[in-house]
Amino acid sequence: MWHSRFRNYDAELESCRPERVAVEYGDYHPLKLITVTDSKTKKLGRKGSTSSTSSSSSSSVADPLSTVLDGTDPLSIFAATAEPITPATHMDNGKKKRDKEDVVGSDFQPWSSKRSEILARYTTTEKLSINLFMGSDKGKASTPGSAVSEKVRTRLEELDDLEEGSQKELLNLTQQDYVNRIEELNQSLKDSWASDQKVKALKIVIQCSKLLSDTAVIQFYPSKFVLITDILDTFGKLVYERISSMCAERSTLADNFTLEHVNDTAKETCLNWFFKIASIRELVPRFYVEAAILKCNKFLSTGGIAECLRRLTSMIRGIGDPLVAVYARAYLCRVGMAVAPHLKESLNKNFFDFLLTFKQIHGDSVQNLLVVQCVEIPLYLTLYSPAIDWILQCIAYRAPEALLTEMMERCKKLGNNALLLNSVMSAFRAEFIATRSMDFIAMIKECDESGFPKHLLFRSLGLNLALADPPENDRLHILNEAWKVITKLKHPLDYINCAEVWVEYTCRHFTKREVNTILADVIKHMTPDRAFEDAYPQLKSVIEKVIAHFQDFAVLFSVEKFLPFLDMFQKETVRVEVCKCIMEAFIRNQQELTKDPVILNALLHVCKTMHDSVNALTLEDEKRMLAILINGFIKMVSFGRDFEQQLSFYVEARSMFCNLEPVLIQLIHSVNQLAMETRKVMKGNHSRKTAAFVRACVAFCFITIPSLTSIFARLNLYLHSGQVALANQCLSQADAFFKAAVSLVPEVPKTINIDGKMRSSDSFLLEFLSNFFSTLLIVPDHPEQGVLFLVRGLLNVIEDYTWEDNSDDKIRIYTNVLHLLSAMSQESYPYHVDKVDSNDNLYGGDTKFLSEINRLCETVIGQVLDHLKVLGKDETLKRQSLLALLFFNSILAHGDLRNNKLNQLSVNLWSLAQKHGFADTKTMVRTLEYIKKQSKRPGMSHFNELAPRLPLQSRT
Repeated sequence: MWHSRFRNYDAELESCRPERVAVEYGDYHPLKLITVTDSKTKKLGRKGSTSSTSSSSSSSVADPLSTVLDGTDPLSIFAATAEPITPATHMDNGKKKRDKEDVVGSDFQPWSSKRSEILARYTTTEKLSINLFMGSDKGKASTPGSAVSEKVRTRLEELDDLEEGSQKELLNLTQQDYVNRIEELNQSLKDSWASDQKVKALKIVIQCSKLLSDTAVIQFYPSKFVLITDILDTFGKLVYERISSMCAERSTLADNFTLEHVNDTAKETCLNWFFKIASIRELVPRFYVEAAILKCNKFLSTGGIAECLRRLTSMIRGIGDPLVAVYARAYLCRVGMAVAPHLKESLNKNFFDFLLTFKQIHGDSVQNLLVVQCVEIPLYLTLYSPAIDWILQCIAYRAPEALLTEMMERCKKLGNNALLLNSVMSAFRAEFIATRSMDFIAMIKECDESGFPKHLLFRSLGLNLALADPPENDRLHILNEAWKVITKLKHPLDYINCAEVWVEYTCRHFTKREVNTILADVIKHMTPDRAFEDAYPQLKSVIEKVIAHFQDFAVLFSVEKFLPFLDMFQKETVRVEVCKCIMEAFIRNQQELTKDPVILNALLHVCKTMHDSVNALTLEDEKRMLAILINGFIKMVSFGRDFEQQLSFYVEARSMFCNLEPVLIQLIHSVNQLAMETRKVMKGNHSRKTAAFVRACVAFCFITIPSLTSIFARLNLYLHSGQVALANQCLSQADAFFKAAVSLVPEVPKTINIDGKMRSSDSFLLEFLSNFFSTLLIVPDHPEQGVLFLVRGLLNVIEDYTWEDNSDDKIRIYTNVLHLLSAMSQESYPYHVDKVDSNDNLYGGDTKFLSEINRLCETVIGQVLDHLKVLGKDETLKRQSLLALLFFNSILAHGDLRNNKLNQLSVNLWSLAQKHGFADTKTMVRTLEYIKKQSKRPGMSHFNELAPRLPLQSRT
């Protein structure tokens, strides 16, 4: 029944190309604007478009993008609605400068970034105590006729009640219990404020502020400061928002409001808050609560904040404990930077006051306290670091270099105190510190090491030099001076903490010789007693800094001590992480392919370490990441024209990375590419040697593919490798690949795992079989096998395969088979493999061969028609319609409709597609138009007779 029509593939391809139209240069450009003018003179440019010239003054530009927006664009709309800028709205230069200073930029490290670090560093195991506010009903009842003065007196009595037994002291709290209680107080503050119990909220804040005068567990004080000031910040925000909401109809005022926007009610309320705070008897809570609402001074006067800052700075002088005082200064700097960062004079005065009282740290009262709490002076001094560092950061922010000079002079007057010197180096810009590196080294040498270790000073200096370069003439001297101190450190952690920082300085300014010396010294210090086991993060940091600066891996691996340094990473998880860092750097920085034996041996060792870490418990994401890194390395290896050496490398890699399937897949692709490179070099004419080499490549793939677990990976690689073998004239090997693929199809499971979800495999199998049939067109028959033995074998497998009940993929495959058989019946196939004779050349249009193709076609058509009959039920009529139209189109494209039986079959399929009203009318109309158009082509006149036999049926 089936007769394929003759196809002239070249002519069909040419007819599908777009029409060529000659265009003179300059007349037309697809991006050129089309100008339309009123003119009588027209010049023909390109078919379908005109360009005109005229002396007329009226012209318009048509822009397809503008027409969508009615001639406007969003930016133009915003510009049109914006308020016009008038000279009256311009600010003077002085105000502009001040506004700029009022804003703290992103280059300023906020307090929030230091909070978690302080809480994690300053901990304690000792028991803590806290006073909880119990509340009171006193003073709640009031008569309507009470005077204002009576109301004020009542509120003052409520505040006094805090000191008259309304508290409950909780003792023997752990650190976590203490933190939980503080969080409860913070929440209680918010709840009281929300329920309009403002006095209760103030009592809570006063109570919490009192805790900051307690240094009973002194090593916990920095963390206590962080927790308490969180409550103070919440209180300050609530008060400010409350007063701000009184000033405007909107909920809050703008930040740049003036006193004219503040009404009398808001001013009175603000004064009331300051009067309440002024009634607090104790100095520390009065200071902290007033500092918390510092921003509210903006509601009272323009210079109120500056005046308040000066007064609060002086108030701190009354705090006797130097630790409590320095944290009070830190909080004042914190709120000052948030409210008025331009008022640097008050901040500077705050710090200089601290310097004047610095000797209190070594006073008798402090020493007695430390003896009672069994705290040594070095530990005590570290408690000052967060506060001093913050104060200096606020002072040094965008400060001129002259301020650093002044700070250095003051440090010298205080005997080069190490604590202050360390904070100065941490606060000021790295460029300023770097230019004065030698001065700082001289000051460090003169420091007293009893309270604050010198190696920490050198560490701080090294952190600055990692960001900015010192004078070139001083670089070697700086390294020598620093390393003299560092290498003498006895404690391994102290040593590695400093060495880690100075490794980067060495890498930046010196050669691999100096870096090798540093690495050797680190190995010497960290190997005894396996000290490296406690310093893996620092050692990993050293590796990262070295590979970041030595991007040439030939130079990196020529550093003698680099690989011995890697041997210190004995813990498997850490070792794998370090290896991943090295491979990521190699893939990122290696620009050219390499065959350097030093690089290959080192990186093979690194990749082997990563591969051997894979076990049954390794997560799939981790396996995927390791495979990506190893594949990146494999792709960068090239031995040029030495293909045999390249294949040997792939063989070695296969034995080393056999547990990572993506790596094996990459190796198969690489070997196939190697075979094709060999073909390219030989221009398709293999010699005996290259033919043997290509067969070796094919054998590599054939042996490796069965070890893969993914069935679709195996199927696709069998197909791909068979195509490569065919291209290299390895016909028997190609047949072996294709036979293996055919025999593997029955093993395809019904569902496969895709990104953690089980999906039907039918669509993937359909895609594979379509590609497979396209390849089988050019595969020549084996002389000892039957005609089309591979096609027959594959059809038998498809017939026996169990497809899903609601799937039509089997029929879609049969339709593709008809396309394949139609192409096979042509005198010349549409594509060939160079130097491989396909069946069109082998059979030469033999009638027995063509009749065999026709018998196969009849069998396939019978299968399709049987399936269409099965779909004749109500619930499957739509599927029947779609498949009937698909089969009709296949016959239309590939069948010879001059054959009466085939012609009648096509008419029946057309009717079946429309029979139950599921056919798309537009599709059917377009199909008829195509048939009528084809009938005008040479040799297609019989379509004129077909078209009238294909009526369009209405849905009604």
